[in-house]
Amino acid sequence: MAKQFFANVKLVLSGDTLVLASQNNPNAERTFSLAFVTGPRLNKDGDEPFAFQSRDYLRKLTVGKPVQCTILYTVPSGREYGYAQLKDGTQIPDDLVKAGWLKVREDAGRKEESEETLGRLETLRNLESQARSESKGLWSSTSGAIEVNNDIGSIDFSQWKGKSVDGIVERVLSGDRCLVRLKLSDNSHLQVMTLIAGIRTPSTERVNQSTGTTQAAEEFGNEARQFVEQRLLQRDVKVELVGTSSQGQLIASLIHPRGSIAEFLLADGLARCNDFHSTLLGSKMAAFRAAEKKAQGSKLRLHKDHVAKATSGGSSDMTVTRVMSSDTIFVRTKNGDEKRINLSSVRGPRAGEPSEAPFRDEAKEYLRKKLIGKHVKVSIDGSKPATDGFEARDVATVTDKGKNINTALVQDGWCSVIRHRKDDTDRAPNYDELLAAQEEAKTQKKGIWSGKASKARAYADASESVQKAKLQLSTLSRQKKVPGVVDFCKAGSRFTVLIPRESVKITMVLAGVRAPRAPRANGEGGEPFGQEALELANRRCNQRDCEIDVYDIDKVGGFIGDLYIGRESFAKVLVEEGLAQVHQYSAEKAGNANELLAAEKKAKEGRKALWQDWDPSQEVDDDEEAAPAEAAESEATDKKATDYREVVVTNIDSNGKLKIQEIGKGTSALEIMMNEFKKFHIDSKNSKPLDDAPKVGMYVAAKFSLDGQWYRARVRSNDRTAKVSEVVYIDYGNSEQVAWSKLRPLDQPQFNVQKLRGQAVDAVLSFIQLPTATDYFREATDFIADATDGRTLVASFDFVDAKEGLNYITLFDEKASGSFTDSINKDVVAAGYAMVPKKLKAWERGRASEEVLKKLREVETEAKGNRFGMWQYGDITED
Repeated sequence: MAKQFFANVKLVLSGDTLVLASQNNPNAERTFSLAFVTGPRLNKDGDEPFAFQSRDYLRKLTVGKPVQCTILYTVPSGREYGYAQLKDGTQIPDDLVKAGWLKVREDAGRKEESEETLGRLETLRNLESQARSESKGLWSSTSGAIEVNNDIGSIDFSQWKGKSVDGIVERVLSGDRCLVRLKLSDNSHLQVMTLIAGIRTPSTERVNQSTGTTQAAEEFGNEARQFVEQRLLQRDVKVELVGTSSQGQLIASLIHPRGSIAEFLLADGLARCNDFHSTLLGSKMAAFRAAEKKAQGSKLRLHKDHVAKATSGGSSDMTVTRVMSSDTIFVRTKNGDEKRINLSSVRGPRAGEPSEAPFRDEAKEYLRKKLIGKHVKVSIDGSKPATDGFEARDVATVTDKGKNINTALVQDGWCSVIRHRKDDTDRAPNYDELLAAQEEAKTQKKGIWSGKASKARAYADASESVQKAKLQLSTLSRQKKVPGVVDFCKAGSRFTVLIPRESVKITMVLAGVRAPRAPRANGEGGEPFGQEALELANRRCNQRDCEIDVYDIDKVGGFIGDLYIGRESFAKVLVEEGLAQVHQYSAEKAGNANELLAAEKKAKEGRKALWQDWDPSQEVDDDEEAAPAEAAESEATDKKATDYREVVVTNIDSNGKLKIQEIGKGTSALEIMMNEFKKFHIDSKNSKPLDDAPKVGMYVAAKFSLDGQWYRARVRSNDRTAKVSEVVYIDYGNSEQVAWSKLRPLDQPQFNVQKLRGQAVDAVLSFIQLPTATDYFREATDFIADATDGRTLVASFDFVDAKEGLNYITLFDEKASGSFTDSINKDVVAAGYAMVPKKLKAWERGRASEEVLKKLREVETEAKGNRFGMWQYGDITED
């Protein structure tokens, strides 16, 4: 008796052969051939005529359906032969013979003696005769040949891209890779390996052909393949051609009658989205992302260990304070904290990529113009943990007035899109839009994709040397409100400014003010409120568009002038906040003295920052401290100066300059301060030494070698080998070498220079010139020292050079009548230790000085005649 069994038809090899799967175990398969019939074969080298049509008839009739099979006989190879019946009663192969797609074998029934078998053969032959007479199937007059190509390159793919073609899935290699037959026309098919667009599934078990070893499947790899086989193998599908891979494989969407197989795989957690296909699918990728996200939320299969990303609670309003690069910014939150933000899923031009590196500055400038100083919405998309060489940072999407900045950077070609790892969820929510924008930028050859040289401007450093600064000064000083960009804030009143139209960068120093020195990057050094001044400069000025007015240069090539941010003078802002002091002469020269002095007065009254300990009673009257402006210099040459002040000469430098103290409120305050200063340093609790080697310009407390007392000083130079500093005692003007062990920090508010500035100021005697010969010069300084030591004198401040910080004075003995004939200046000339200079300064020329110079020359003539001092060997000016 013939053996019967039930199975499901998995696929059809030809019109007469089926591959069956067990209903209880889908992995158990068997090949079943139809007895007594034969059909044309499909071959790799070329199909026989009507082979596809014959197989396709049986495929449509049986694939995916349960059948009842009856085995009539088995050949030695193990192949089973028989017939089958569908649930609806359809007999196979009878139905195919009747339709003309199978022929009855000529040798069928020769060895069979069963009446049942002979009767079945008779039925089949009758059906075949009927089909032949009706010219059905194989018996038709057409050729039945179909051309099958196996190379995607055999067609012009551009004509088919984006179109939908009928197809059949011939084989499933993995969840995302199938062999698909595309029915391009009735007589032309294309059978190629096809990647399912938009997804990537785990690999399946496979054999390495070169070694013969079996490579195990990845987790859920075989399950993903079975999922696709059960739904698509030898089913009719719509194939939407979207592109080709770099290996020349077709990338297409396979559309099942119920929808895209890719979306079903994603929803069941058997696949992940493939970012490389995003630009090919466009808006269709959104549905895939949604399906993947749903599977992640349910922790299905591949996502069983998925950790949901913490939501940030929407967008936060922040202010952009600095643009570090085209993909990194610094923002300030509402509570004032500053944090670093990396733009999600985008990357600026890389320094290590020759094609990208030249665009780094141009890309950064693009972002600076769009964001600096603006209030933006920041949506945190994730956080990158700290790794070697990189600190922890947030990644975010930034929008300005509804415009996505991440997208704008990519659209205009200034950033590329990061290819994230498959498990990296810290990405932009519009990632597919970014990928599409990048492809568009490439097509339009924008930015880094242009293939052209960068248009980034190269800036020459005009402050590199004094010589270069002088050359640039003439150009800048003739212009008003020169547009620029603050590139860097060095201190509260010192900046690096880029000037695009001149292609130069300069060091800009604010005129009329002095801000405290900022500490180093490690937080050491600096002056009180120096850090606060720098922070204010960074908040208000850093990377902002600005305008500058340049008046002069300093000794090291810095450009002195005004800096305007949004048409507001930053010097005024700095002074108003109490973070800078007004330098009156420079302010008057710049023409903004009234504005700055009013701002300083407001800061003092508000006891802000530098002025928190301000005591009006100890401040020297502004009128006594004010220096005459250069604008008034011509006036000074026409009338005698009347600025008389009581002074004490505290030191004479080796170059002949005097150090003087003005008697008054300043010296009174100094006396009170020094009493407290000495008490402070006697206390052993205050014996803390310097934390580190002193820096040039640093204010310190130094122990004077002669009396062992502590005084305020400033470091002039260092000998690091000997650990010794040369310091200047700022209240007396003398200097000496002091060991570092005898220096202490001067960071106490009650003793710093903001509380009371250094009382020793530089001065030289007016209208006279000391000898240059060493011996006579020494005698001249000794003479002046004898005439001034320990005496309270009256000084006529004839001219103040604020730029050099130098006072030109005439000294009188306070017990004399005060007339010029009693001046120490005259006595030095009369003793032969000075002469009237041949070349006078501008302020020394004029009617007011004529009588003074006349009398000095008369005294000089007498000294020459008497062979006094340097004239002892005759008139040295005659050589």
